[in-house]
Amino acid sequence: AEYEIRSIQLSKSYGVTEWKDDLKKFMLHAGLRNIATVFLFSDTQIKSESFLEDLNNILNSGDVPNIYQIDELEQIFTAMKPVVSEAALPPTKTNLYSAYTKRVRQNLHSVVCMSPIGEIFRARLRQFPALVKRSPIQYQISTSSCCTIDWYSEWPKDALEAVAETYLNNMPTLDADDSVVNGLVKLCQEIHQSVAIMTQRYRDEMSRYNYVTPTSYLELLNIFSKIFGKKKDELVLAKKRTKTGLDKLLSTEKDVSKLRIELNEMLPLLDQAVRETNETMAKIAEDTTNTEEIKTKVAAEEEQVLKKVQETRAIASEASDRLAEALPALEAALQSLEVLSKNDINEVRSLQRPPQGVKLTIEAVCILKQVEPLKVPIPSKPGKKEDDYWEPGRGLLSDAGRFLQSLREFDKENIPELVIQKLQKHIDSPDFDPIKIEKNSKACKSLCMWCRAMYTFYMINKEVAPRKEALANAEAELAIVKEVLATKKRELKKLEEGLRTLQVKYEDAIRKKNEYETKVDECNQRIVRAERLTTGLGDEKIRWQENVSMLDHSLENVIGDVLVSSGFVAYLGPFTTEYRDNMVKEWITKLKAYQVPHSENPELVRVLGDAVKIRSWQLAGLPKDNLSVQNGVIVQYSNRWSLFIDPQGQANKWIKNMEKNTGLDVMKLSDRDYLRTLENSIRFGKPCLLENVGIDMDPALEPVLLRQTYRQSGSTVIKLGDAIIPYHDDFRFYITTKLPNPHYSPEISVKVTLVNFTLSPSGLEDQMLARVVAEERPDLEEMKNTLIISNATMRNELKALEDTILEKLSTSENPVDDIELIAALEASKAKSTEIKIKMQAAEQTEKDIDLTRAEYVPVAINTQILFFCVSDLANIDPMYQYSLEWFTNIFLTSIQSAPRADVLEKRIKNINEYFTFSLYCNVCRSLFEKHKLLFAFLLTVRILMNQKKMHMINKKNLFYVKVNIIHVNILLWLIIGLMFKLKVYEEQQNK
Repeated sequence: AEYEIRSIQLSKSYGVTEWKDDLKKFMLHAGLRNIATVFLFSDTQIKSESFLEDLNNILNSGDVPNIYQIDELEQIFTAMKPVVSEAALPPTKTNLYSAYTKRVRQNLHSVVCMSPIGEIFRARLRQFPALVKRSPIQYQISTSSCCTIDWYSEWPKDALEAVAETYLNNMPTLDADDSVVNGLVKLCQEIHQSVAIMTQRYRDEMSRYNYVTPTSYLELLNIFSKIFGKKKDELVLAKKRTKTGLDKLLSTEKDVSKLRIELNEMLPLLDQAVRETNETMAKIAEDTTNTEEIKTKVAAEEEQVLKKVQETRAIASEASDRLAEALPALEAALQSLEVLSKNDINEVRSLQRPPQGVKLTIEAVCILKQVEPLKVPIPSKPGKKEDDYWEPGRGLLSDAGRFLQSLREFDKENIPELVIQKLQKHIDSPDFDPIKIEKNSKACKSLCMWCRAMYTFYMINKEVAPRKEALANAEAELAIVKEVLATKKRELKKLEEGLRTLQVKYEDAIRKKNEYETKVDECNQRIVRAERLTTGLGDEKIRWQENVSMLDHSLENVIGDVLVSSGFVAYLGPFTTEYRDNMVKEWITKLKAYQVPHSENPELVRVLGDAVKIRSWQLAGLPKDNLSVQNGVIVQYSNRWSLFIDPQGQANKWIKNMEKNTGLDVMKLSDRDYLRTLENSIRFGKPCLLENVGIDMDPALEPVLLRQTYRQSGSTVIKLGDAIIPYHDDFRFYITTKLPNPHYSPEISVKVTLVNFTLSPSGLEDQMLARVVAEERPDLEEMKNTLIISNATMRNELKALEDTILEKLSTSENPVDDIELIAALEASKAKSTEIKIKMQAAEQTEKDIDLTRAEYVPVAINTQILFFCVSDLANIDPMYQYSLEWFTNIFLTSIQSAPRADVLEKRIKNINEYFTFSLYCNVCRSLFEKHKLLFAFLLTVRILMNQKKMHMINKKNLFYVKVNIIHVNILLWLIIGLMFKLKVYEEQQNK
């Protein structure tokens, strides 16, 4: 209806003052602000009966007397003046307050939730009639101040089925047929109603109270959804991993045959590659020999060529050096020619009467240029003529530029010897001196220098000519030798290229051979690795095949098994073993009737129990009987925190041992700061044990019990009292009570999972057997405990190793080629084999120890019989309460005090007789006289029943003792004998 919901928040210090403040705040909110508000109030929040008295006043009049302060009243009067003015009433305080209370009645709607169980509900209705009073105008809601009772009865069959059907159809992990889903729906309803019937029977027969509510039904559906999804995922993962490992193991076996075929195919190719390699090597060796011979010859000839080259170079060098002597004069002449101009030449040509030096110079030039002279008569020698070169020389000088160019380009290499002979007299003439000639003509000096240079060059060149000829011959011979050498080098190169081709071919053959060898080696290694893998895991293959079949079967039947287990967790915690077994058998029958798939024995421990975890629980002190193991599984899978009914303190001891390494916080409701301890546990994610609780629970614990967490600023928080604290996901909460038969209200029952941890006969037998063996044979008991711890450790290691093997196999793409995997598997397998051998030896040793321990079983049986005789005295008078610790101390004292005997049977008899009498005497001290004979009768009957000399049958809840006359006489004499022993014992004590 879009009303604001208001409720009180209880804390340990919450009292009447805080209650008044909350009520005042709610009424002011509804009256002053005119806001429709719902005040939600539960009987679990009633810390004082005065709360109901104030609530009764609000329902009657909308007011609580004397709740407002003066300033608050002034605030009310000020706010109500407009309202009274609109109603045309005088603004008196009475009218103003009346208008305010009317608003409160209209806007503040009280919803009171109360449990009808017990006398307190009827008493409260009598004390506070406004809770049930009906006004004449009860249907006019705006003016009525009475309550309308809405009685929430049990859900009918149709409602249960409708809720289950809606819930199961919305489960994403449930992919079953419609017929199976319909069967599940009917079975959920059957489970709920059958537990309700069994609860009534449990109350009638055992005087123990339990409540089955719709919350329990929703808990069943929630637990089924959570466990089914988790269990299905576990089975699918386990099957997938085991199937993958098995498939890879089987494929490895197939790979071995394929590898052998591949190996047989590669061996001929390897042989062929070896032959080709050897042939190529032989050819290479032959060609290498030929090549080396030719290379030697080439090297020798090349050495000769080098020698010839050196000789030729020496000749050329000597000739070059000799010719170099003429070069300076030649270069000087040429340079002097370079500085001549046409005018200089023309000046010489213009001379009519040339000086002797000029004339000699022109003659020398003409001789070198091979210019024919003129024949001129000699005056002093008639009839004879002399050569005249002047006029031809002047003609030679006519073209100065051309003349100079011809001098520069003069062929000095091929001057005829006749020319040199003609020139000789000029060279020898003292007048043919450049220095002297320079005085007459600059140009003639240069020409003189040129002529002398040509002469010098000719003379040197003539001297070098033999060397040049020798050089030419040497060069010719060198060319021939080089040609021969080049030919042989070409031949050598061809051989080397052929050799390189063969080398490439050889390398290719070697590569192929190496590849085939590598492949053959790899194939052999893979075969070896595959055989190692299959041999090492050969014995695992059969077990894995069985596991896959078993997992397939479990997957088919998981839906029915999980439903039965979920019902067990949701409903059967408060029941004893007999009632649990009867309920499970009834549910299994319903499974068959509704054709829901299930295994033959869908028992809780088999379906949800983890053997390794259970063994760790037992090492921590959990009794080994089936009831205690079931309780451990219930605690593990329940969605609610567990409240243990633990009169003997076994659950308390187990929790403390189990959580001692995680920083367990232990607290009691009587502790002053227990809420602070709880807050720290929630904040830091530590386990917390609340022990020795009574019938009632502190309402401040309700947010924790209901797990009322919510998200704030991105983190999970919970409101505990007035404080908002972060909620750690690792937080765990345990609650224990020492009350043997507590009667918890439905309000508490729906907030916790009640777990009946009352001592069972089998559990007590096991504990007492351990005690007596520890006293009589401490070596055996110490060895037994050591073996238990060792076996648990080895089982953990074995499971971890198997998980490791399957994990590595499932994640490896090719197990045969994974050397690290095979090495790890072999190491794991070796370790696993070693552990199995040790476990077999340990189990055999444990069996031998158990055989020896079994001889003391009569003592344990007699002890548990006596304990339950003593504990049953509480049914006679609640004053008769005896703790297990007290009982155990008497038992241990009796073992030490009982007469010794060489024969074990006699020793056991002495222990039983001494302990029976000692316990009887100790208990009788605390009994009323009228109860002593009853206690003696109870002891006698229980002992006779254990000896099969008497038994009881149950017909219509009446117990009958079937005995014959002999057993009656034995019974009477036993009672008389016990009374006589008691009398003798009392007399001895008096003396």
